[in-house]
Formats: sequence, structure tokens, C-alpha cells
Amino acid sequence: MEIKDTYTTIAQATDEVLFKEKSSKFFGYAYPIESEEEVKPLIDILRKQHPHAVHYCYAYQIGTEKISYRANDDGEPSNTAGAPIYGQIQSFGLTNVLLVVVRIFGGMKLGVGGLITAYKTTAQLVLEDAEIIEKTIDIHFLISFDYKNMNKVMRVIKEKKLDIINQTMEIEDTGIAIGKIEIKTRKKNAEMIFDIFDKLFEIDIKRL
Repeated sequence: MEIKDTYTTIAQATDEVLFKEKSSKFFGYAYPIESEEEVKPLIDILRKQHPHAVHYCYAYQIGTEKISYRANDDGEPSNTAGAPIYGQIQSFGLTNVLLVVVRIFGGMKLGVGGLITAYKTTAQLVLEDAEIIEKTIDIHFLISFDYKNMNKVMRVIKEKKLDIINQTMEIEDTGIAIGKIEIKTRKKNAEMIFDIFDKLFEIDIKRL
């Protein structure tokens, strides 16, 4: 069975999208994110950008194997904003994405059905406007080795076209130079790459 090692997300933050319903304005935004810590700062920027708005509703999904998500109604009736926004993230099959819809109240209540439709439509318009891309799920390894084995390690890295993320050289108390290289490879190749380095004499490899 082939290992799935790709996921779908957005390439960059989208332009602002505006949807109007009965004088209320709904501004939609989408952002690529890697962690929950990125959410609040982005929403704080929108609060400053739209100081007269009454609701800053959002949903996000993060992760490829272990998924985390949240849907926030921010004061709107339960499940009328966050849930329909999150529904569009699912509909487009995305992860590592934050979707925010800012509402400026226009004086007329929309009702539960009207709110659900407005938030869903705004979220859909944002994602239709986004550049959707496929990315690989990458596994990171740390390779440690005596400096004399540097050529052995680099030969494998070159042959297998592995990406070097970080590279350091440390001198131990014994005076021996120890090299450390962080590499990444696609998930479907990870087991093979681990085995290659694991079988090399005087080479240590561990998954990060």
C-alpha cells in the first residue's frame, strides 16, 4: 500500500473578500499557518483593521497525521459562524489554514439561517480566490558522525537528493570533530533513508 505523503493547503494569505447581506458586511480572509500560536496575532491585526466590527469569527485546521482544529462563533449564535467556516475548510480538503470572517453589523438581523449562509458563502468565496497547492509531508532526521566519515554521509545525501536543513561541526573534549546534519525527506522515503544511514558504520541517525 502506497503511503500518502502529501497534503493540500493555500500558498499564501488571500486578498480581502467582501460579501454583503441586508446591510451587514462580511470580510473574509485566509492564511496559511503551521501552529495555533499564529492564530491570535492574525486576528488581532484584523481587529485593528476593522475596529467597528462586532464579530471576528474563524476556524482553522492544523496537521497532516494528527489533526487539530477549532471553530469560533465569537458571539454569534452557536454554530452559525465557526461551523460553516470550518465546513468550507473541510469541503476544500485543506489543512494548515486559518479562515477568518469579520462581520460589520448593518442594523438588520439575519436570523440563524441567514447567518449560516452568509458565513459559509464568505468562506467559500475566500477559498475560491485562494491559490491552493499540494505539499509533501516531510520527515526530519539528525545524522551524527565523526568528521572522517563526512564524505560517506554526503555521498548518500547527494545520491538520494536529500535536503539539508542545518549543518554543524562540534569539537569534543577528546579533540574529535563531530558533524551533525539535519536532513528532510518525503514520508514515503523515510524508512528507506533511515535504514541506509543506520547500516553505515560509525553513523548515528535519529528522527526529529
